[in-house]
Amino acid sequence: MEAALLISAIILLGLGLLGTFLPVLPGPPLAWAGLLCESFIPESTMSITILVITFITAVIITVLDFAFPAIQTKKSGGTKYGTRGSTVGLIVGLFTGPWGIIIGPFLGAYIGELLHDPSDHHKAFKSAWASFIGFLSGTLMKIAVVSVFIVVFIINLK
Repeated sequence: MEAALLISAIILLGLGLLGTFLPVLPGPPLAWAGLLCESFIPESTMSITILVITFITAVIITVLDFAFPAIQTKKSGGTKYGTRGSTVGLIVGLFTGPWGIIIGPFLGAYIGELLHDPSDHHKAFKSAWASFIGFLSGTLMKIAVVSVFIVVFIINLK
């Protein structure tokens, strides 16, 4: 049983790491599930406090990852059309595969801004670029969090 828990934990942490790059996999929640599996191994020193903190972190990072493209669009001076377009682009992108998730918010923000003001392609591109930067920021956050989860896994396994 212990071997099965350890193998499950390692697989879930690996999938969590892949999920930081592949938008179809929820990276931090999968990595957290790996920590949860480890906590059931008798040799583990994983505490409830660590599990709660890492769970809350996984939830927050997952929510922020979906929100960052729209937040960055708004911060760049984009209108609500660009922000909403970024969100719609992300949602549509979820159904079109990994490239859709990457390109969707960019195109959504660009189209949204053009719907608002068809003559200002520069502003539309600026909002779309900010949306893409938001996507990259979310990805970097996920990489950092899942990396920390892997370190926590190693430290707590004796």
